[in-house]
Amino acid sequence: MEFFGYRKLIAYVRACEVRRYTYRLLKSFPKEEQFALCSQMRRSAVSVTSNIAEGMTRYSTKDKVHFLEISFGSLMELMSQLEVALDENYISEKDFTNLENLVGETARLLTGLQKSFNTGDPLTTNQTANN
Repeated sequence: MEFFGYRKLIAYVRACEVRRYTYRLLKSFPKEEQFALCSQMRRSAVSVTSNIAEGMTRYSTKDKVHFLEISFGSLMELMSQLEVALDENYISEKDFTNLENLVGETARLLTGLQKSFNTGDPLTTNQTANN
């Protein structure tokens, strides 16, 4: 078993992109948000990748799917927080749209990965990155 095989999953790669993009955006938020919205957004973004990694190292299918569900929930939580940031003019419409598209792609990949475990289908080359 490869311990760090989760790194090859396209869902994980995209989730890392979401996390990096989020961290870059947070650098421009007002100081009063550093321990409120920024902190929560960081936790949500990190939770997505962390739960993919933890889930993929579990032996049971039930556990794998459970952690993917948590990851998906954290992704949706982040999306909601991005809406707040947009409403408060902390981020531009362009940044919101870019990140919304990346979040949407990540969500679809997580859903596909979860379905592959639920149906018993082995992982396909479409679900892993070439790197």
